[in-house]
Amino acid sequence: MTRPDIRNAPDLLLNVLRQFSDLLRSEAELAKSELKEKASNARDGAIALVAAVIVALVALHVLAAALVAWIATLGIGPGLAALIVGGALLVVCLCLLLFAKSRLSSEALTPTRTIENAKRDAARIKEAAHVRY
Repeated sequence: MTRPDIRNAPDLLLNVLRQFSDLLRSEAELAKSELKEKASNARDGAIALVAAVIVALVALHVLAAALVAWIATLGIGPGLAALIVGGALLVVCLCLLLFAKSRLSSEALTPTRTIENAKRDAARIKEAAHVRY
């Protein structure tokens, strides 16, 4: 096996530095892109959370009106209908809260692709550093 010419060392070093710079740049772009996507998901979750709060307030208002109507009439009529509507609104509220929770969880906001790529790149760099001529 022939040994590489030592005069090529500066070119090889420049090539390695260029490739490393390109790698860092592409990883930064991936992280930026993934964080934008995660921020969009977080925004959707926050909007759903606000919607859930509004629906919950409406549901509480309807349930309070239903209780008043039920107590006033002590019959099954408009009060029961208001309770059904209030209960349905609470179900909608719970669905919105579950959606918001899924979008705002730490797992949903973690840039997993960037982390995996960085781990893979680190392993490749380690492997390349151990190659001997």
